[in-house]
Amino acid sequence: MVKKYMGYGPPWRWHWGRGGRGRRPKPRHIWFTPRSIAFIPFNELGEPVSNEPIYLMPDEVEALRLVYFEGFTQEEAANKMNISRGTLWRILANGRKKLVQAIVEVKPIILLPPTKPPSVGQHETL
Repeated sequence: MVKKYMGYGPPWRWHWGRGGRGRRPKPRHIWFTPRSIAFIPFNELGEPVSNEPIYLMPDEVEALRLVYFEGFTQEEAANKMNISRGTLWRILANGRKKLVQAIVEVKPIILLPPTKPPSVGQHETL
């Protein structure tokens, strides 16, 4: 069911695609629309490093943004993303691990965009 977007609530929701067995993943509310951005490190000669990149998922970027940039507690950020605090903790741990791995191993970081943007004026479940 598609609801009219009334200017409150998240502009769109994102969740992992279905595949395999188990419970369907709960949609995560994403308030910040990450664009596809790449952070490329340079070596000491000023040349870009061409290692295998590290990919940050939209929910990892949103969790990192809410907790470390906006200053929300984990409970507040989990409520805002419509997930449990334990799930938020796991998302934060994965995002931190990826960022530290990229810094230590000198790898590019790529922020992935959502898989499907919302229609204009609509709030959709992705």
